[in-house]
Parts: sequence; C-alpha cells; structure tokens
Amino acid sequence: MQITDLLVPERVALNMQVADKAMAIHAMVGMLDRTGCLRDAVEYEKNVLEREAQGTTGVGGGVAIPHGKSNAVLVPALAAVTLREAIDYQALDGAPVRLLFLIAAPDGANDLHIQVLARLAQLLMEPLFCEELKQAATPEEFLAVIAKREQGETAREARAEAVAEAALTEPRLAPRVLAVTACPTGIAHTYMAAEALEAEAAEMHIAIKVETNGADGVKNHLTEQEIENAECIIVAADKAVETARFAGKPVLRVPVSQALKDPEMLLHRALSGTAPLEPEDESVPGMGCNRKAGSAKDGAAATQEFGRKLYTDLMNGVSHMIPFITGGGILIALSYFLDRGNAGAEMFGRGTSLAMLVRTIGNTSFNLMYVVLAGFIAMSVGDLPALVAGMAGGMLAIQGTSLAPQAEWVSSGFWGAMIAGFAAGLVVKLLRTAFKRLPSALVHIKTVLLYPVASLAVVGFMMVFLVNAPLGRFNTWIYQLLASMQGGSRVVLAAVLGALMAVDFGGPINKAAYLFGTVALAGGQEEFMAAVMAGGMVPPLGVALAGTLFPERFTTKERHTAMTNYLMGACFITEGVVPFVLRDPLHVIPSCMVGASLAAALSMLFGCAVPAPHGGMFLLPLNPHPFRYLLALLMGSLLTAVTLAVLRRKYPPKDEEQSTN
Repeated sequence: MQITDLLVPERVALNMQVADKAMAIHAMVGMLDRTGCLRDAVEYEKNVLEREAQGTTGVGGGVAIPHGKSNAVLVPALAAVTLREAIDYQALDGAPVRLLFLIAAPDGANDLHIQVLARLAQLLMEPLFCEELKQAATPEEFLAVIAKREQGETAREARAEAVAEAALTEPRLAPRVLAVTACPTGIAHTYMAAEALEAEAAEMHIAIKVETNGADGVKNHLTEQEIENAECIIVAADKAVETARFAGKPVLRVPVSQALKDPEMLLHRALSGTAPLEPEDESVPGMGCNRKAGSAKDGAAATQEFGRKLYTDLMNGVSHMIPFITGGGILIALSYFLDRGNAGAEMFGRGTSLAMLVRTIGNTSFNLMYVVLAGFIAMSVGDLPALVAGMAGGMLAIQGTSLAPQAEWVSSGFWGAMIAGFAAGLVVKLLRTAFKRLPSALVHIKTVLLYPVASLAVVGFMMVFLVNAPLGRFNTWIYQLLASMQGGSRVVLAAVLGALMAVDFGGPINKAAYLFGTVALAGGQEEFMAAVMAGGMVPPLGVALAGTLFPERFTTKERHTAMTNYLMGACFITEGVVPFVLRDPLHVIPSCMVGASLAAALSMLFGCAVPAPHGGMFLLPLNPHPFRYLLALLMGSLLTAVTLAVLRRKYPPKDEEQSTN
C-alpha cells in the first residue's frame, strides 16, 4: 500500500491557518467528506477526536498523524495539511506541529490503518523529508515529494529482493545469512542491531533476514525453509531466544551490542570460515559461540561465556517481569490519587470501593513479578519443563514460609525468586540426564509427570528450608538500611546509581543499577527508583539538548539523529545515545555520566519518587514533586549538553564526509 494511492491533490491543503488541533482535524475531515470518502463526517470526526482523547497522535518532530477506524468511512483515504503557524498538539516531544496527516479507514478494513500508520511513520522519521513537504508550493508538488521518496523506498526493497533472489540461484556469490536480535527490554537495542546488520549486509552484497524478538513480539519470523537453506545464523541477543530450530546449523552467538558495534566483523566471521563455527551442541543449549562437545577452550573464554549465559538467563526473567511491575505500580499509585480527600494518608488506596478495586488489580500484577521472574529464568536455563518449578519457587519467594523449624514467616523477595529460577532450570537439566535411559514406554510421561513432580519437590523444599529465612532477613536488612539512610548518604548513593545508568547504556552495568532501583521499589523505596530513572533519561535528553544548543559540535546527520533523543529520553529509553557512543565514546560517556549523576542526586535531594520502574515522563502525574523532578532532569541534561560541547570539536559546515574519517 503506497501513500500516494490514498492521497490526491484535493485532499492536500498548504499553509493553512488554524487555531488548534481540533480546527485542523475539522478541516481535514471536510476534505475527506468533499471527495466522497465518508458516509457520516460528523460521526467520523467524533471518532477521531475520541482517539485523540486517549493519547496524542503528535509523533514528534513537528508531525502529527491523527487517525480513525470507523463505520462512517466509505473507502480508505488520507488527507494532509501544512500549517502557516505551528500549533500546540501535546506531542510526545512537546514540539508544536506544522505537518499533519489524517488516516481514514473503514471499520472492516482489518489493520489497514495500522499499515498506513507504520508506512507514514517510516517516511516521516527523516527530518529533511518532512521539511521538503512543509516547503511544497502546491498540492501536486507535495505529492511529488512523497512519490519520489516512495520510489526510493521501493527501489531499495527491490534491490534487497534481488540480492535475496541471487542468494537462491547463486549461493556461492551471495551467501545466505539469518540473524536474530533481542535485548532485555525489547525496545531499542533489538531494532538498532537488526538495522545495523541489514545495512552492513547490503553494503557487502549479502542476502540477510533478521528476526527481531522485541517488546511487541517476534517480527520477521524465520521460516523452516529459510533455516534449512541458510549457511549460517547469527544470534545477537541478551535474553533467551528459541534456538532448538537451528539444530545442525552453524550458529554464532554474541551479545546484542556486538551487532551494533561491528556488524561487518560478525558477517565476515560468520561466512569466511575464520571463526570455529560448528553446528549447535544441543547438550549445552544456549552457550556462547556454538562448538561441538569436547572443543578446547581456554579458562578465560569459558568463564566469560558462562558469565554471559548467566546474564542472558537473568535478563530473560527481568524483561518479562518489567511490564508486571510497571502496570501494577502505576495502578497502585492511581488508587492513592483516587482516595485523595476521601481518607487519611494511612488509608490511601482503601478509602473507596473504586480505589480498593484499582489497588487490588495493581497489587495482583505487582506481586506476580517474582513469579514471572523466576519462571522465565527457569525456562531460559532448562527450557519449558522448568517453567512449573520456577513459577512455584517464585510464589514461595513471595509468600515466605513458617514451615522450616524455628524459622519465622519471611519472604525472600527478588533474590529468592532469582535463586528459585536458576535452581529450577538446573534441576530440570539434571533430571533430563537422569531420565535419559527411561524405557521408551514411559518417555511420554516425563514432561507431564516426572519433571513437574520431581522439580517442584526439590525447588519447594529448597525454598522452604534453605532460602526463605536467611534471604528474607537479608531483604529486611537491605530495606531497613535504605530507609535509615538520611540526607547526604542517600544523595551520594543516588548520584552513584545515576552515573552507573550512563556507563554502558542498556548493558550489564546499566541493568545492575536498574535492578537495584526495582528491588528498592519493591521494598517501598520509590525515591531510589526515581533517581535511577532520572539517570537513564538524562543521557538521551542531554545529547538532544546539545544538538539544539551547540549544533556546530555535530555533523548534519548527527543533528538529525539527536532530535529523536528528546522522545527517547522522555520515554526512559537510554539506548537512544548508543549511535553517538559508538562514534565518540571518550567524549559522550563522561558527559552523560556527569549529567545523569547530577539529575539522580537532585531527584533524591528534592524528595521525588515514582511508583513504577518504567514510564519516564508519563509517570510525572504520579510523582509527589513533578516540577522538582523536571528541574532535576533539566539541570542534568544541561550539564551533559555543556560538557559535551566543551569536549567535542567543532565540525565545519558540510563536513560530514570528513568527520567520518
């Protein structure tokens, strides 16, 4: 579906003068109605405004894409306007809007509006393209700009298909490569790594297909036929992904950051034969760069590989746990707000039936986080049969136990759930070995009877008698220590956490600081989570601010990329800084660290708090001191911007080519 198939000159208005977004939407609805696209213009406009009430469609960069799927629409269509003066649209990046596209889709058009929305968003990510549209003198010229860009996209896709076709007919000239990318949060690194591999493969004339395991599920799924025809597979992942399907194929396993830093090296290593790539050793699932059992490894490499596997297993649990904490935490906080004025502070969340219902739902999700954490760690270690024991162990970590002799009723919380997950996975792996010689007549009962009963018994007894009591006391000591910290000590710890969030931007150090914040949040210390979140938001915000205030310190391409970091920072996506770090780590990392440290320290000093481990600016209404939090973010971002401007050299105009040398 092309944009130009849905847009005609009669539905394009240039340099329109409107007072607000409602007036702009009304004008575009009128164009759709006059060209016979609507059955009921009033009803359709009502639907579009109802969608706006759910959340702004201002996507950032001065662009908005309102849309509506309705019975009032006769045929799929688009309308577009450019505005003489920008209007406030409550956009995600706060920037006023001058360019709008309105999508109209019939109610029975399945996901047509989603396809068009995705297509538009892809085209409008390029600031220069948007500027060309704003400068168009006539509707015909406006459409010509879109057509030219779509032709370029079509030509690029055709070239990719041609390379893929060549791979089928000339496998020696165009090797076939498959890849899988995945990061713990499934938001930024996943897609950036995929893009890096695809771009490098195109430069090297290598046919490649990349499957992304992101937050919204698996996209671009690798088929059995593609796997069968592939010469090698790159798995760039920091969490567990399905690899049993690659049995018998050469598989290269690396951290997702490796695909970002040096995709060319990965492709050469996968295809040139210089790396000892061999079929997956199923006896050691998920362990590093696959080699057959008995391959020689030095101790350092084996230790590094083992550590990476532990990290991958842990992040598989954390990535699935985060949505439960976020959703539950925000609902719990909302129950407090619903009770304001109805009950004393000690009764917040329980003073009215509505507040109690919201609080109950939130608590249910929040308490499930340990069950999910343990279950998905277990599944990463021991595959699906370990899920039962892992989730049960996580539940025991929450509930605690008084069954052990002379033990009080205590819960082991995060640490207990983590241990339960690893223990369940290891127990199932041992059971697999023990049941390997089971008579063939009994093989089918392993997964439905033997694995769950035996693993549940082992993990359950371990949690009751060995884990809950000592770790429960340790958790209590940690929470009491955090609560007892006052003044300077809390500010210093917050500053350290903020700096750690800006060391490797989504890597192990960043995740360690983030986990500290979530553990503190589970213990009721919301101030530390606010400090950690501030430390993660400042790096992209600071780089974006530097690009705005000191454009001479960035190349043309960097300036365009920097602007997107306003949105990423607002959404608490630290990985937006990764392209700048890869290009200039010695200047970008220290600049981000000092700003993140300052913002986290000020957040703690100001008494700011957040009830959930994700959400960024969207959590401001739930922060007891939202304006102070904004001030902390502003001060930290400004320090990062100024430091970066001092450390970096100036780039002469039109010096982009030279700057890449």
